[in-house]
Amino acid sequence: MKGKILLVVGVGVGYVLGAKAGRERYESIKRLTDKFWHSKSVQKQVHTAEDFVKDQTKKVVSQVTGASKSPQRKSSTARPAPRNPSAAGYAATEK
Repeated sequence: MKGKILLVVGVGVGYVLGAKAGRERYESIKRLTDKFWHSKSVQKQVHTAEDFVKDQTKKVVSQVTGASKSPQRKSSTARPAPRNPSAAGYAATEK
């Protein structure tokens, strides 16, 4: 019960303080965060992180596609492929 009362009081205090600060304070905070986000040092780190993610993605994709292209072992129960494609029901398309 004590926790619920503290939660309600906290929400009430936050609401009152937020209402007093109003739109002007919101705009001030927004300007500061935009200025921070668009600063050269932050954008440099953003680009570094983007490049890192791109490189890692390329590595993973090449590993996955390389693994799928590798020759697979034949099982001992597999039948050999027919030597003549028409014998397997394929129409001869080469001229």
